[in-house]
Amino acid sequence: MTLRLGPLEAIAEREHVTDIVVTSDGRVWSDSGAGLKQEVVESGLDSPEVMRDFAVRLCAQLGRRLDDSCPIADASTAQGVRIHAVIAPLVPQGAALSIRLPDARRTSLEDLQACGFCPGPWIDFLRGLVRAHASILISGGTGTGKTTLLRALLGECDSDERIVTVEEIRELAIPPKQHCESLVVREPNIEGAGGVGLEDLVKATVRMRPDRIVLGECRGEEIADLLRAFNSGHKGGMVTIHSDGIERLPARLISLGLLADMQPAATAFMAQGAFDCLIHLSRAGGLRYIEQMGRFLCRGDGSLTGDVVARWNGQSAPWYSPAWDSWRREVLGAGDEQAPYGSGTIQGKNDDDKTAVFPRVKNSDSAQATRAGMDRLGDGMQPLTEARKRAGKEDEWI
Repeated sequence: MTLRLGPLEAIAEREHVTDIVVTSDGRVWSDSGAGLKQEVVESGLDSPEVMRDFAVRLCAQLGRRLDDSCPIADASTAQGVRIHAVIAPLVPQGAALSIRLPDARRTSLEDLQACGFCPGPWIDFLRGLVRAHASILISGGTGTGKTTLLRALLGECDSDERIVTVEEIRELAIPPKQHCESLVVREPNIEGAGGVGLEDLVKATVRMRPDRIVLGECRGEEIADLLRAFNSGHKGGMVTIHSDGIERLPARLISLGLLADMQPAATAFMAQGAFDCLIHLSRAGGLRYIEQMGRFLCRGDGSLTGDVVARWNGQSAPWYSPAWDSWRREVLGAGDEQAPYGSGTIQGKNDDDKTAVFPRVKNSDSAQATRAGMDRLGDGMQPLTEARKRAGKEDEWI
């Protein structure tokens, strides 16, 4: 369907606009890639009554309620337009709107590098990750380019690979040439029945013969099924998550694991086995860029750390840790012959400053090794409580 945006239509049709925000006092802002800029719009949206009515009608076009009994609404179109609306009294007056528009450009890795997204030598590394079926976790704050990078990486996949995507709201817009199945959540009806959440969809993906499982954003209990899938032979997956940096990712994953009744030691061990590469994105002065790349390390005490092996500030030459070359060869495969550092700076002389207690496992060996590792850590590794088992959420290995 075609979403009618009324007084915001002209802004939405402008090239490269990805976000439109309307505050509850009727001011309009847009983002074309350089941060939010205020717009001059003769719209009448400065009237609280007009603004509320506009938000209600906008959500109604997409089959979503927005009223006093349901004052917050999220909706999206099949084309990837996303609407978030909040009405008074949750906001001071009228309504507040956030509209995310899909970028019509099919951004490639080369396009990103040309825009200053990463140093040139990293393009071959990113492409190599996809070809090696490395599992990738992309982190960053809002508007740092997580979805943009995810799209570019998916564009590097072979056209005959079966990709199964899971999203809360459809945003990825995979090119038609790809063999892709897209799953989105379904909200419960007004009686609270019929809802299908991310957890249900992630569990369903492993039964759909995927070559790659892609989760648009990991944010809750679906972490348990995701980690089980990635530790059971489903390699090459890609996931995004909100985080402040690679060093903070362990705390973020463990907190999500607790929502799924997973013990921290279980989350730590399974996360270290699930993800081959961590990529953290930042945004400064309108520039979005890859700030960090790294890996998870699981210690003997069951704790998880995020180890940064490459860092960039968006301008000067990148920094590399002593672990960079060996880690790069590990995730890309023994046959990789890239120049190891490009023009960056190497810190230190050896690679023994940090040691993963549990070595990485790959492909068909991963499920068996994960079982063995969980046995070594004992009962504390049991990820689900008896209550969840009684509710029919058994810890089954697929």
